[in-house]
Amino acid sequence: MLASLLLAGLLGGCTGSGPPPILARAPAPATFRERVAALALAQVQFGSVSVLPVRFEKSRIAGPFEDGGRTLYCVTSRMRGRAPFEAERAKVVIREEIGTQRLSVVADDEEACSGHRAVPFPELETDAARRG
Repeated sequence: MLASLLLAGLLGGCTGSGPPPILARAPAPATFRERVAALALAQVQFGSVSVLPVRFEKSRIAGPFEDGGRTLYCVTSRMRGRAPFEAERAKVVIREEIGTQRLSVVADDEEACSGHRAVPFPELETDAARRG
């Protein structure tokens, strides 16, 4: 009898009788610019696999602009933390699929960013600070 009460007490915590636990995770990106920032921060050149903490400065975004029938955005930033005493330049080209609003990274298309007006991109720095 005592053993069955103990077993019921131990298993009672696993049955979900109480409220669900609160998970510490970042909220899902809501705006389009937040989605672009989240995709950029998931890239290696933006420190996604860095063991050392990094911070971003002077982040900028250019776009949308058309290049060869594609809608592209260019995200650039200065990243500090991995190399002592100097900032690394992080850059990624992101493609938006019109209609589905899916975002993907365009590999090896750095020339597409030249000549386009870039504006400040605080969402990248805010998202990075929230994750760090």
